[in-house]
Amino acid sequence: MKNNTLNLTWAALIAALYVVLTFIANAAGLASGAIQIRLSEALTIMPLFTWAAVPGLTIGCALANMMTGCALWDIVFGSLATFLGAAGTYYIGRKVPVLGPVFPIAANSLIVPLVLQKVYGLQEGYLYLLVTVGIGEIISCGVLGWLLYKGLKKRKIDWL
Repeated sequence: MKNNTLNLTWAALIAALYVVLTFIANAAGLASGAIQIRLSEALTIMPLFTWAAVPGLTIGCALANMMTGCALWDIVFGSLATFLGAAGTYYIGRKVPVLGPVFPIAANSLIVPLVLQKVYGLQEGYLYLLVTVGIGEIISCGVLGWLLYKGLKKRKIDWL
């Protein structure tokens, strides 16, 4: 029972943090469009610590996208990209932590440009959007996420 409650608590906390950080990035004009640096994407490193981060990030992304006025297909496919990235980080990144950020960077860089083109009608080419979204993901997941990982790794928190 304790593990279920703790997992649910971690998932809810991560989801809430994702929403709040997305709102901050959105207020600064960074959370959407061809060039996006979502501060919340730094949290995609959290599956290196706990499985609870996978549903937490997925639900957090869905809620953040809903609350910031994204289209339905953006909510669906954005959350799918977050889920795939988080699952990859959990299953592979836990074995080789330095690979942790690679999965959310790849998932978002491949999926989000299609959403931007098909759902929002951006006219830029797929390759251009892959690069611009990829750069934002490298900054968010790679740089900020890795800094978060290093900071949390120093603390001995019972993640499960």
